[in-house]
Amino acid sequence: MHSDHTVGLTSTWCRPLYCSPLTARLLHRRLQVPMCWIRPLEVGQSHVLGEEVTVTVTLLDSNHCPGSVMFLFEGAFGTILYTGDFRYSSSMQGEPALRGRHIDRLYLDNTHCHPEQALPSRQLATRQAAHLIRTHPQHHVVIGVYSLGKETLLVDLAMEFSTWVVVSPWRLEQMRLLELPDVFTSEEGAGWIRAVDVAEIRWDTLVTWNTLHPTIAILPTGRPVKVTHPKIHTIPYSDHSSFLELCEFVKWLKPCSVIPIVKGGTCQTYFQKYLSSAPQALPDFQIPKPVQESVQQENKRKALEPLHLLRRAAHHSVPRGVVYESPEESTENSEELTGVRAPQQNCCESAFSSKEGHTCCHTDKEKGQEALSGEQPGAASAVSQAPAPDEHFPTGFAEQYLLTPLNVLKQNSSQKFDKLVEDFFRKGETS
Repeated sequence: MHSDHTVGLTSTWCRPLYCSPLTARLLHRRLQVPMCWIRPLEVGQSHVLGEEVTVTVTLLDSNHCPGSVMFLFEGAFGTILYTGDFRYSSSMQGEPALRGRHIDRLYLDNTHCHPEQALPSRQLATRQAAHLIRTHPQHHVVIGVYSLGKETLLVDLAMEFSTWVVVSPWRLEQMRLLELPDVFTSEEGAGWIRAVDVAEIRWDTLVTWNTLHPTIAILPTGRPVKVTHPKIHTIPYSDHSSFLELCEFVKWLKPCSVIPIVKGGTCQTYFQKYLSSAPQALPDFQIPKPVQESVQQENKRKALEPLHLLRRAAHHSVPRGVVYESPEESTENSEELTGVRAPQQNCCESAFSSKEGHTCCHTDKEKGQEALSGEQPGAASAVSQAPAPDEHFPTGFAEQYLLTPLNVLKQNSSQKFDKLVEDFFRKGETS
């Protein structure tokens, strides 16, 4: 659950999120996403979503960072595997959901998709880090990591050298949330290996640390890095697949087509010889009709928006996708345009309210009262069992949005997407 995948996920989020149980806990505890919008799905099990039009979804461990998964979609559109960020392992060939499976489209993490980007296994990279540390026996060691990821490296080094890994209180809470081995502490000086944010590994901090005690810094990454200090060392430890691993994965899976996830990637040429010659369920996904209508009517909507639609938007909490502006600015704008004060009801309450009452959702006060040690792994699943009313999430729009090509979606801004959602709900009311 890296930050580049969580833009817009805050306490104001008001749309369903399907994820692994571990990610569900992180979403709620770290980003304050309301539990009533989080739909944790067990990893390795198939889940049927929808009613009239169904999609079978299977979550598979992506071997990337804690909680990260690949999504396998099966339906009338064929079979799609979306890897997200992942590190291929030969053990994935034993996954029942993938073994012998016909894959129409493979959306592939192509971060290191180039023959010149050779990477060792994470086990070998860990041994390289251990060797570097042994060659500096009198030094303290500082390891730069992101907010999530590389936890296995830290644990392995702690066990190898029998020392605590010192982290910030914030990171220590997260390590406990991830239920990792008890090798982390926030007590300064308790251990001689420290984990800090990668942004802290720079010239001035190395100078400061070395005035206090001889210190080396380690940057575990598979990407090229400009080293600014002689005591900064890079180790080729990556949570993304190497080029050879990608080739092995595609050769084994034999999909009908490969679509790179990282923008600007041209890795299809490397995998052409491994693709299946079997026909795809749908060779070319068509642009959903609501998207086409949105583009065609763009000029008309820009001219003047009917006043009654603006008033309705203020009264009804229509899911808006990622909300980039602040809730306060949004409320002020709606009041200026309509003269009607937007209701200050919690988004969870508006979505789950009924004649019998409200389904319980976590409020801000309840969040503050939760004890970290008292939360069980299954808590996220228990809260999210209450389904949202069908009228809030029509399966037709969800299916069309899922199958829209990525380049088409990128052409639509958040404002256009908001209008697309509103048009879809308006169409449903008139039908």
